[in-house]
Amino acid sequence: MLLWTRFVAEQDTSLAWEVTDPSTGRVVAEGSTPASPQRDWCAKAEVSGLAPGTWYYYRFTAPDGSQSDIGRTRTLPQGPTARWRMAVFSCSNIGFGWFNAYRHAAEADAFDMVAHLGDYIYEYGLGTYPSREQFEPGRVLTPETEIVSLADYRLRHADYRRDPDLQRLTQLYPMIMVWDDHESANDSWEDGAQNHQPDTEGPWDVRKAAAIRAYREWLPVSDAPYKRYEIGDLATLFALDTRLLGRDEQFDFGALIGAETSPDRIARAFAAFRDGDYVDPARQLLGAEQEAWLFDGLQSSRRAGKTWQVLAQQVIMGKLKTPTGLLDSLPADVPDYVRQRILLGAAAAREELPLNMDAWDGYPAARDRVLAAAREADADLVVLSGDSHNGWGFNLDHAGERAGVEFAGHSVTSPGYESAPPTLPPERLAQALREANPQLAWADTSRRGYMALELTPERASSEYRFIGNVRDKASDVVATQRLTTLAGQRKITVA
Repeated sequence: MLLWTRFVAEQDTSLAWEVTDPSTGRVVAEGSTPASPQRDWCAKAEVSGLAPGTWYYYRFTAPDGSQSDIGRTRTLPQGPTARWRMAVFSCSNIGFGWFNAYRHAAEADAFDMVAHLGDYIYEYGLGTYPSREQFEPGRVLTPETEIVSLADYRLRHADYRRDPDLQRLTQLYPMIMVWDDHESANDSWEDGAQNHQPDTEGPWDVRKAAAIRAYREWLPVSDAPYKRYEIGDLATLFALDTRLLGRDEQFDFGALIGAETSPDRIARAFAAFRDGDYVDPARQLLGAEQEAWLFDGLQSSRRAGKTWQVLAQQVIMGKLKTPTGLLDSLPADVPDYVRQRILLGAAAAREELPLNMDAWDGYPAARDRVLAAAREADADLVVLSGDSHNGWGFNLDHAGERAGVEFAGHSVTSPGYESAPPTLPPERLAQALREANPQLAWADTSRRGYMALELTPERASSEYRFIGNVRDKASDVVATQRLTTLAGQRKITVA
């Protein structure tokens, strides 16, 4: 178990920690850990020797007698496990509203752990995303400029950790977390990012190292870039890095066609790309080392008799292309930039190219390798994804065979697909997306919230919980939608 706190002092300070059994109040583990300015006064303690599948309390005590709030945590189970429940979050931009999804999950008190799939913080400066007009009154952004240095990233993490709903969630549950791009910079990859300009912001390696260091300081996370967690005999959860470790640079439709406006020449360029660079088998999203580790883990999980193989990762794996008839549904007064974006997406879709090159769709050979490995291992694959800000349920197939399912979650606050064609009703947009994408079983393109994932030996289900209004601090869950797959079925049922 990994415990976390922060204690600011005038000098290096040794903090005592203790773990207690809540049923007896007996101290079952204790020790000390340093808080120092070298780690921005963040302190972590690794605890071993605890009983499996058990809730514990913990707290830290400073030399002056001051104490942290009491935290609660839980160890992973061993052996027969009848049920495991996780609250799953992603994309929590502090400027767009309040973290009501965190509050609801904390108050529900119905989970064994929390998983956060990335975009836990955002790197933008004030007025970029969201705009100054969209920025929620009462929220704070420190510094007000885009974060680039180690000091910047530390300050931004502090902004988020001051939020009382996030504090409460972290206090009540153990967390497994993976970073996406905004923990460093938008659309990041191993050697750069869309939102990084070396001429003015310095070397990417320096910025990336600062982002990673602050993340590992400020969060109760392992320093390992990827890791597996065994949930009794029920599941293996693989926490992956699809962002900074081995990802090749994203393809860009705009760069591909340049200033070309001829539909015929655009179509020819897309077709040549589709049959050439797009399917390059050398392209990586995970990197060769992590990929091999995952494939071995899928095999060993099934050999051990685990029912579910769960990927906790960042970006959508299912195939998703722009509906070619979407332009016909747009009103005449839609902004030109929206029309052009959809027009380009439709042109790509006609050549069987995807909507989003930053997702697994931009790395088809890498996706094929993962799904082929899942089939070879006879895995019951459940992919958890964030990043898109919307809710999706995909039936994943490979070479005509069912390979698994994907529960892709909506955001805590960040706006979703509804802002791209803002005048198109969400129900019509979701319908058009389903009609154009055979793998897509369900979609919600307009609401914020979180997923409540439940695993049992018989089924895996995701209940999508929708918050009424992230700009209303008191807003609660107003609707739900449940997607389920039965063990061995590898297909979603929409309840």
